[in-house]
Amino acid sequence: MRILKVNQKNLKEVIETALQLIKEGNVIICPTDTVYIPVADATNKKAVKKVFLMKKRSLKKPIPIFVKDIKMAKTIAEIDKKQEQFLKSVWPGKVTAVLKRLQPSHRPKGIKLYGVAENTIALRIPNFKLVNFLLKELDRPLVGTSANISGKPASGNLKEVLDQFKDQKHQPDLVINAGILPGKPSKVMDLTVSPPKILRL
Repeated sequence: MRILKVNQKNLKEVIETALQLIKEGNVIICPTDTVYIPVADATNKKAVKKVFLMKKRSLKKPIPIFVKDIKMAKTIAEIDKKQEQFLKSVWPGKVTAVLKRLQPSHRPKGIKLYGVAENTIALRIPNFKLVNFLLKELDRPLVGTSANISGKPASGNLKEVLDQFKDQKHQPDLVINAGILPGKPSKVMDLTVSPPKILRL
């Protein structure tokens, strides 16, 4: 497991390394505006499967997805004007929105996401320079779940994260160390119901 400590001097080098690894289908533990997450290409079946294996997460439990902007979100989910107005007020930020998925006939050809439900999807635009740059450059949705073994707490403390994955069979290909993060997972809101329901504070 390779660990890179990111700072202003090596930010460009770390980003270039991360971009290449994600394009090759690898999984990277990455800092965000909430907790550390395993970043992977959500359109790469093998990469998404590795995230599930790392987390020991049931394949029946869908994972949230990061998108670069609302335009990308609209290629995945149904978003009406009222929902869009709300999303623009909280994105980029610490709110994950559960939305209805676009029907297969309305989805762009060539885009297939793995690890998500058929009828709903949880999306977020994070507010973290490194992740936002990766999303922009890759121009594809990324896995946006927390870096923890299922059932154990998510964390913004990298040592706590690494302790969970230590000695596990499935390991991340790269870890980006940005020090201590806020440490609280995003708020999850279900926008498929009216009024919207808070699923996680």
